[in-house]
Amino acid sequence: MTSPRALNGLSDIADQYDVLLCDVWGVIHNGRDRFPAACDALVRFQAERGPVILISNSPRPAAAVEEQLDELGVPRAAWTSFITSGDATRALLSARAPGPAWRIGPERDNVLYEGLGLEFAGPKEAAFVACTGPVNDETETPEDYRADLTAAAERGLTMICANPDRVVHRGERLIYCGGALADLYGQLGGEVIMAGKPYPAIYDLCLREAVLKSANGAPRVLCIGDGIPTDVKGAARRELDCLFVAGGIHGLETATASGGMNPEAVGALLAGEGTHAAYAMMALNW
Repeated sequence: MTSPRALNGLSDIADQYDVLLCDVWGVIHNGRDRFPAACDALVRFQAERGPVILISNSPRPAAAVEEQLDELGVPRAAWTSFITSGDATRALLSARAPGPAWRIGPERDNVLYEGLGLEFAGPKEAAFVACTGPVNDETETPEDYRADLTAAAERGLTMICANPDRVVHRGERLIYCGGALADLYGQLGGEVIMAGKPYPAIYDLCLREAVLKSANGAPRVLCIGDGIPTDVKGAARRELDCLFVAGGIHGLETATASGGMNPEAVGALLAGEGTHAAYAMMALNW
């Protein structure tokens, strides 16, 4: 596989695309602070080229996450539409109502289940597992759930995981997400179903939105993201060009001693994961 082309900024290639599918956490904010240069790049693209569709593995529906973007100061002019893994997952959950479901995740994610007619129970009584992440992602690891997940796997329960991300940055710290619990459940022999990146359901929603919002009936789409297992592989599976933001969750593996991007390290990292990206830069800017 060829190494990605290193970019100075999004403006190097903006005229080749009509729509952006842009990751959120790790590209335009880190959970505590927005990245002004990335936000400005998206504003410029919208003003000069076309729509920006935010594509996030947040387990909550987009409407519940937009408030967080506002609080972080991400300008509304930086995006046209917002589609989350939670949006794509609700159909999977609804099909299993009334359950009951063994719900794993913090209270802030309970909005995912509103209006679906689901009931809830513990791991010994549930009909399936619904996971958005650890209950306390500041302190817990997947190992805290091993015993209960082992019991659920032995009962043959399917896990619906609403957030395929394994880790994200919160400020300077890496915290575990739903995908890390799903990995453990799979290792224990449990079946896992996911709709977020890199799986097809969320891309189906985003590409339909791209056609609706673009002036081009067959829009040229560029994906932007910092997660190789999610953003890069998801784009590759749909045969979409991808701009890999190397300074996100893979920053320690791709940076030079001075903090710049190491192209050889980026190429080796992507090849080691069996995937590719058309372009790479350390952080998104115009």
